[in-house]
Amino acid sequence: MLSRSSARTAQGYQLTFFFFLLTAPCASSFSPTSPPECFALLRYRRNRYFQAHQFGGKYTVTLIPGDGIGAEVAESVKTIFKADSVPIDWEQVDASGVDSGAPGSAEAMFRESIASLKRNKLGLKGILHTPISRSGHQSFNVALRQELDIYASVCLIKNIPGYETRHKGVDLVIIRENTEGEYSGLEHQSVPGVVESLKIITRLKSERIAKFAFAFALANNRKKVTCIHKANIMKLADGLFRRTVQSVAADYPTIEVNDMIVDNASMQAVSKPQQFDVMVMPNLYGGILSNIGAALVGGPGIVPGCNMGRDVAVFEPGCRHVGLDIKGKDQANPTALLLSGTMLLRHLGLDDHANRISRAVYGVIADGKYRTRDMGGDATTHEFTRAILDKMDTL
Repeated sequence: MLSRSSARTAQGYQLTFFFFLLTAPCASSFSPTSPPECFALLRYRRNRYFQAHQFGGKYTVTLIPGDGIGAEVAESVKTIFKADSVPIDWEQVDASGVDSGAPGSAEAMFRESIASLKRNKLGLKGILHTPISRSGHQSFNVALRQELDIYASVCLIKNIPGYETRHKGVDLVIIRENTEGEYSGLEHQSVPGVVESLKIITRLKSERIAKFAFAFALANNRKKVTCIHKANIMKLADGLFRRTVQSVAADYPTIEVNDMIVDNASMQAVSKPQQFDVMVMPNLYGGILSNIGAALVGGPGIVPGCNMGRDVAVFEPGCRHVGLDIKGKDQANPTALLLSGTMLLRHLGLDDHANRISRAVYGVIADGKYRTRDMGGDATTHEFTRAILDKMDTL
């Protein structure tokens, strides 16, 4: 563990909002009884700027199941947390990006979810659908991050022991600026057939995400930060982001820093992903590379993540797929939301619960008997959940 004194040895190190600890990766000899150090899950220590609400020994956490498979995987999380007597009361808000036909209903539920997160400071969230064809409909996922200033997305891309994929030894973290870039939502049609879409890059927010990435790397004993950009073409916007990351890097002399153009980074990620450690980038590139990263280790159903702000933390799958095509078919993989949930538990200091649940999830996957279709098996969501519950009884 990195002590506070050693954390300050890097010049200029100040992490005002969160102190991160990413536990050491596990060797290939994983077993369900392995110690907590074997789980690449996220933990951070709250300070006076960030206080979750606790009443009667329980924390109130906003739950937004999301669209598509959201209700099914959220039910799996609730079942497993209840079985382990996790001290959480869920405040569920069924916000949706799917048009229900009732005027204003989607917007009203979205506003309710914002209010709930402002109250509770913590949320567990599925993915909200964003229709492509409906003009003028802003993504609720993006709007939520912008309104609450949840500026840093953290996506953990790591091989799961016992689950074989084409690439081995993958252990990288994608840190994505969440509030500007191409996702600023500033578009207009100046004349018919001519659309202008504004990409916003500011020094302030570039510096903020860069400091977050380097502080994360330092606190987690990560050795390298790679800045992903397209500064060869967008010389002003991405040029500013790249220069800002380089400037912040000077305050972290113990961490190696390099940069890579996004198209080359995409190729490198599928040819030699082991070269990457922590990657920091603007919004759109993070959306692309998190999908590539998920494909490297087994798909979106197993990749956990979170979105961090000064006052609010929202935990959600790191690769943002809704799964409308398998909605209601009992085929969904709850692993990504479950592991995101254990990250939430570590945030609250509920390590015993987090360790037991994560060990059970990894143990079931390693056993190979119960795997959902995306992992090459035929287990239903309910069967996979039941297997985790059974595994927890043995731990």
